[in-house]
Amino acid sequence: MEARSWPYFDPDYETNGVRISPPRVVVDNEAYDDATLVKVDSGNRHGILLEVVQLLTDLDLTVTKAYISSDGRWFMIVFHVTDRKGDKIHDDETINHIIQTLGTKKRKELSASDLQKCPGRSVGVESIAEHTAIELTGTDRPGLLSEVSAVLTNMQCNVNAAEVWTHNSRVACVVYITDGESGGPVKDEKKLNSIRESLSNVMGSDGERRGAKTDFAPGITHTERRLHQMMFADRDYEGGDQTPQFSSLDDKSKPIISVQKTNERGYVLVNIQCRDQPKLLFDTVCALTDMQFVVFHATISCSAFDAVQEYYIRHVDGCPLDAEGELRIKKCLEAAIERRSSEGLRLELCTSDRVGLLSDVTRIFRENGLSVTRADVSTQGDKAVNVFYVTDASGNAVDMKIVEAIRHEIGQTVLEVKEAPSFFRSPPREPEGRTKLLTGLLKSSERFFYGLTSLGWRSTPIA
Repeated sequence: MEARSWPYFDPDYETNGVRISPPRVVVDNEAYDDATLVKVDSGNRHGILLEVVQLLTDLDLTVTKAYISSDGRWFMIVFHVTDRKGDKIHDDETINHIIQTLGTKKRKELSASDLQKCPGRSVGVESIAEHTAIELTGTDRPGLLSEVSAVLTNMQCNVNAAEVWTHNSRVACVVYITDGESGGPVKDEKKLNSIRESLSNVMGSDGERRGAKTDFAPGITHTERRLHQMMFADRDYEGGDQTPQFSSLDDKSKPIISVQKTNERGYVLVNIQCRDQPKLLFDTVCALTDMQFVVFHATISCSAFDAVQEYYIRHVDGCPLDAEGELRIKKCLEAAIERRSSEGLRLELCTSDRVGLLSDVTRIFRENGLSVTRADVSTQGDKAVNVFYVTDASGNAVDMKIVEAIRHEIGQTVLEVKEAPSFFRSPPREPEGRTKLLTGLLKSSERFFYGLTSLGWRSTPIA
């Protein structure tokens, strides 16, 4: 790899924002033995951090450390990333995809075909040209997924993919369906209206005080991004302790989140300490973006069990933060983290796909008193590959005798028990040294990023 030397730029210099277009992207496999460095240097604009994090998430890459600075009109970020096995990235296709996607094209210019070429897990990105995407939000209850899938089966629709999240008694679901007759998206307006009306009745059948929503998603849908947006819009973060918890959970299982105003340029310092979990950085950046906050500086560090994230942020409109705003930040970040923290027993189903399969499986769950707290439904070729997290109807651990009876009915080799929920195996670290860490970053961010040139900024040439 060729070493490159970078000049120093004053972050407050007003012409800095246009000095790099498109962004300069570097993938470095030589600086560290245990991780690949992904470095992005570009003119700053709102949302660029989420775009970069979302791309790495779609490629199933894990961010173990990150350093972010975007003061002024420039943006620099350094990620330490590994693949799902904890190894450095050696796949040329993945490396080229990162460089070309972030470096040679603006994300707004990406087509559906560009997104579908992602060499990682692509189930999270679906094209409306191939499916009809349905978005559902409402009050969660046992058997809801069974009722939704039964409606779609009765409408002669096949569920090709779906993702369901529940949190604080709320549920958000994105379902991708095809017409059972044509095998493509549902185009008949009468049928679409009938589907909307039937699903709206199911989602609002309990007379909930907060109105349920049923919508068809236009364009390209990034499933997990939409789920965060849907649950945020549904204000799931306002829920109390309505959802029963397993007895093994206690207060230590909650993320430790602190919010404080600083004297540095009106920044708000946010510190998050919690158990490390897949896509944690994506979840927290989604929450900050949905709340209309801009990240100016940040450091991210993950160990085997826990993670520490520290952000210097300001609201896009520059409004100062009051006590109510501080509490809202804590609640929204906690909700974003907990949405993916699946409660229940993990069951994996793999069998030949067919119309009505999801309806049949979830009906059996419901008839045996199981409630689905989270689901990831996908189709790979002619195979249905589904993951369910289940509890009993009260939210408690399921009786394994019931699970074995269900496996006997569905098929021992079709439905497998994988694991119980992995709660905090070690308590989060106490927030000591928090201010010292990020204050040092804030006051010396220019020197820090200038010092990165000592790593050589070796790069793979941009195609």
